[in-house]
Amino acid sequence: MALAATLGMAPAAHAEVAAADPIDAGMRTCLARADRSSTAGQIQCMDEARTAWRGAADAALTQLIAKLPPAQQKRWRLSQTKWAAWRDAEDTMLGAAFATTSGSTYQLYEADMRLQPVRERALALRGQVGAAADDAPPRVRACSADARCEHVSYDLNRYYRRLYARMPAHTRPALSRAQSAWRAYRDATTPLIDERTRLDLLGARLATLKRLSETVNNR
Repeated sequence: MALAATLGMAPAAHAEVAAADPIDAGMRTCLARADRSSTAGQIQCMDEARTAWRGAADAALTQLIAKLPPAQQKRWRLSQTKWAAWRDAEDTMLGAAFATTSGSTYQLYEADMRLQPVRERALALRGQVGAAADDAPPRVRACSADARCEHVSYDLNRYYRRLYARMPAHTRPALSRAQSAWRAYRDATTPLIDERTRLDLLGARLATLKRLSETVNNR
């Protein structure tokens, strides 16, 4: 089953990627290969892209750190440590969530949901490198003082509760650990970014929880 056709069935799918970046272009080429047309082959292409984006994130962080004063270097390293801990917890949670589904479509969804946050992190770090990284961190309002942030946070918590209720009881601790790790990543990163980027971070989490809440137990 072709990836583009399969993921096209899902409104929230993100596997359709821009050709401008070499990693994206490489994944497109891989997905189009006849010998990667099976579900396993398509997942292999996405896993290879995920590995490449991890390398890109590490490279971007190294470039960013080199531009920063020591205090900000420490804060960005903490952000990356919390991000990596979240991704490990998230991968465990995704395995538990998608174990409640069946069919090749959901296998592709799972691979996509493992890929996209790594890609997004690499692109976010690249953006920080391209910005005036040696300036002082932006001052942002508390989320409670930002109506958009409050709204997204409310919906995020609502979909978390919905997903928690749908997850089998024995898998709920994995979801709780993943969400706790995401909050630690959010808290470590928010002081380093502006309000628009904070909203993007929250929105991405909301989209993930919403998509999973609509996916768990589908067979």
